[in-house]
Amino acid sequence: MTACAAGDRLAQLNRVFLQHRRALWFAALRIVRDRQIAEDLAQEAYLRAFQASESAPIEHIEAYLYRTIRNLALDHLRRLRTRERYEDPQAADGQLDAIPADIPSIETALIERERLRLFEAALQSLPLRARRAWALSQVSAWSYDRIARHLGVSRNTVYNDVKLVMGHCADALARFDRE
Repeated sequence: MTACAAGDRLAQLNRVFLQHRRALWFAALRIVRDRQIAEDLAQEAYLRAFQASESAPIEHIEAYLYRTIRNLALDHLRRLRTRERYEDPQAADGQLDAIPADIPSIETALIERERLRLFEAALQSLPLRARRAWALSQVSAWSYDRIARHLGVSRNTVYNDVKLVMGHCADALARFDRE
């Protein structure tokens, strides 16, 4: 598409939109019954027509705009009805503030950070082979047989190494929790 053709399409869209802007606004207003929303929907209809005209010429721009604004208004009503079904219109703003956040408190975050630090310290105090066996088992989800082949030890040794790490770390965290 040439720049000239694109410019002609845009000029034609602008001309048709400006000629029918008020009627488009009224069409939306009849459906949504809110002046500001009707204005927003008219602008959205223009943007959608503009985007569509960039990819291919719109044969009947006026009809396209009216159909678009009608669909946008009906979509708005559907969304509004869905919201009304699931939201409590009687809920006061203060009630929304009382809903607990889905994130931990600062105190909980600090405690968990300290627990992680202690866990890492306890882990580092163990032999390298035991740490590697534990990491392959718990982090990488390898089977004990696979770990044993990889480390060149018996399956029973892997079991004992993982058990050692888990017990040592659990004891360190239990001491912290008792304090």
